[in-house]
Amino acid sequence: MSDVPAPDLAEARQRRAWHRNLRWIAGLLAVWFVVTFVVAWFARELRFDFFGWPFSFWVGAQGALVVYVLMAALYAWRMNRADEAHDKADAPAPLPSQGALRGPGSDAA
Repeated sequence: MSDVPAPDLAEARQRRAWHRNLRWIAGLLAVWFVVTFVVAWFARELRFDFFGWPFSFWVGAQGALVVYVLMAALYAWRMNRADEAHDKADAPAPLPSQGALRGPGSDAA
């Protein structure tokens, strides 16, 4: 019997992985939208000090950039994990070593 999965199972697994990827992208885009537009829209109402600067200035000058870098790192980490899981699922079963084929108690010579 072959260890290669049926095409339908492989396609279903790829479809699930792609939908999971789309959910991550949608979530990260929502965070991007909030950081970029919503916080900037309400920046005048954000009048409190944060590390000695007005919070609206901090978000506009530094906070958004930090969030963008963290989002890119999170997405890269998540996709690396997904690639490893995909590679493990598609890897063929390891072949037994030569000693395992002979069986226990047989001579090596």
